[in-house]
Amino acid sequence: MVRAVVFDMYETLITLFEAPLYFSAEMARDAGVPVEDFRRAWYPSEADRTLGHLSFEEALAPVLRQFGCYTPELLARMGDRRRAAKREAFAHLHPQILPMLDALKARGVRIGLITNCFLEEAEYIRRSELYPYFHTAMLSCAEGLSKPDPAIFLRCAEGLGVELQQCLYVGDGGSRELETAQSLGMQAAQAAWYLKDGALQPSGRKPEFIQLAAPLDVLRLLDN
Repeated sequence: MVRAVVFDMYETLITLFEAPLYFSAEMARDAGVPVEDFRRAWYPSEADRTLGHLSFEEALAPVLRQFGCYTPELLARMGDRRRAAKREAFAHLHPQILPMLDALKARGVRIGLITNCFLEEAEYIRRSELYPYFHTAMLSCAEGLSKPDPAIFLRCAEGLGVELQQCLYVGDGGSRELETAQSLGMQAAQAAWYLKDGALQPSGRKPEFIQLAAPLDVLRLLDN
């Protein structure tokens, strides 16, 4: 029996691709640096940012200095644009997300979150209308753990007070989250409602997993 549903955040509960993007291409443009050069300098900080070891500005400042374009004003402007994009994403929820979460809550199903996120994302996750639904929330930058490390799944189940075998994990499939959840004994299903062919999203369709075309399909899966 499923006693808890554990969700991913990005491209599952919210999508980054309905709001204006502010990823490496946009950052490179603002810095006046060729995109590929910027990416080679920026991407190595991703693991430390995901685990909360570096803030956006702490990671970006040395990159700007490397290319000779650092100014406090530029750093602040890029930080503002980054945060605006992350904040805006919460204004574009699939219309079934909140009804689905309300229905789970009404059924007494415990709700968890496991998300790989940066510090500038975590602040908006915590402020969002979604956050009060979670009985426990595993934010990688706060936990010092990230998917697909099994330890973050184990920590989440412990926080929910359930066994792994009593959990349904729902995610878009990035970071090998579905494979890890399944290997640990969770039921795993792919959230496909935000997936778009040809987008920059981190995962495509994984037909080997149960496909959920809309958020309310989570409820139908629990009823089967």
